[in-house]
Amino acid sequence: MYELVTRSPAQTQRLGAALGGGAQPGTLLLLSGPLGSGKTCLTKGIARGLGIHEVVNSPTFVLVGEYQGRLPLYHVDLYRLENLAEIAALGLDDYLTGGVCVVEWAERAGDLFPAEHLSITLRSEGMRVRHLALEPTGPAHDALLHRVLPSLTSLARPAGRATA
Repeated sequence: MYELVTRSPAQTQRLGAALGGGAQPGTLLLLSGPLGSGKTCLTKGIARGLGIHEVVNSPTFVLVGEYQGRLPLYHVDLYRLENLAEIAALGLDDYLTGGVCVVEWAERAGDLFPAEHLSITLRSEGMRVRHLALEPTGPAHDALLHRVLPSLTSLARPAGRATA
């Protein structure tokens, strides 16, 4: 697991841009954290890293936002869904190949996602500081982190690092 601290929304978005820039088809980013912790801010950066110039907002009411860039971005928000049956009915498997899938409120889906993913847990400290714990599972997402870690350390002060 890797822990990073960003000190502004711009740093959180730059961190996201690094992840988006290093993403490959099939990248799955599972975001967790309380309301206001920076999940959508991070996703906006991921979109920028994918070369997407559209405004990216939380898709809370439409559940899935689709954007075209270097790779398609599927931005999923599970906030309004109440149970696993509703989440399963979304057909999320359709969004897990060929592009980058970012899921906000991923903890609501339990074990519905593949084991291969990058889990990012966000926690806010005040209005600007965000603590991010990044935990890759599987070789593709571990490789993603290793591709982008050099740029991440220049964008956000590492809070600590432990290998899982």
